[in-house]
Amino acid sequence: MTTQLRPIKGVLLDLDGTLYHGNVMIQGADHLMQLLIDNNIPFRYVTNNSTLTPDAFAARLRGMGLPATPEDVCTSASAAAEYVATNHPGARVYIIGEKGLREAAMNAGLEPVETGADIVLQGIDRELTYAKVAGAVDQLLKGAKFVMTNPDLLLPSEHGLIPGAGSIGAMIQAASGQAPIVIGKPSTILMNYALKRLGASAEETWVVGDNLATDIGAGKAAGCGTALVLTGLTTAENMEMYAEKAGCRADVVCADLDELGSYILERIRQ
Repeated sequence: MTTQLRPIKGVLLDLDGTLYHGNVMIQGADHLMQLLIDNNIPFRYVTNNSTLTPDAFAARLRGMGLPATPEDVCTSASAAAEYVATNHPGARVYIIGEKGLREAAMNAGLEPVETGADIVLQGIDRELTYAKVAGAVDQLLKGAKFVMTNPDLLLPSEHGLIPGAGSIGAMIQAASGQAPIVIGKPSTILMNYALKRLGASAEETWVVGDNLATDIGAGKAAGCGTALVLTGLTTAENMEMYAEKAGCRADVVCADLDELGSYILERIRQ
């Protein structure tokens, strides 16, 4: 680990690969969260996953024994809906996505439509059809703007890696010729959304994650401290390869969540 003088007054935590794998809590996650609570360090869970609502994510976390309310969860779907609602209030949106994205859009006062869209709002859709893609492309060619929840090309599943929202977006971009506005990590849009809800500045907030390109890249872009945990995508064996591909390195590298907790305690006591 490297020595950093940056204060730790807030923490933004990735989920899959950082605190859990699927529905299984990663060892030490419960102790880490209790440490944050005991030391009055505010936190938010930040995920590129647009499939579930904050309520559903909170329920999943509580089911693993981790503290969570819907207000603790910041998803790329919620941030995307707020971004569109802020810049295009009441916009008509053509949605490619699942429940998390659709509910976020409607809660933000956006109107889902099949034609005459102002915005194509796209996330992961595991029931994607050619007709859905064709409809999105048609709306973009007619002047709609393109907003994508997150750029992940692949995501883990019970059966290995499967195409993510970024892969769907790449197809739509290739056909329409329009590049999307990306909301999720490594974009700063999701990070600023989470920082606002955390109530802490970037300079005193740390981002924790297992992915150099998304989690650590987002933290760097937002001006936060960054801690990479080798609990998911990144391991001691592949870290150099991923660092070279991502073009960034974390401020601190921890083998597991217990080591991260020890580092946080050490910094608090300084």
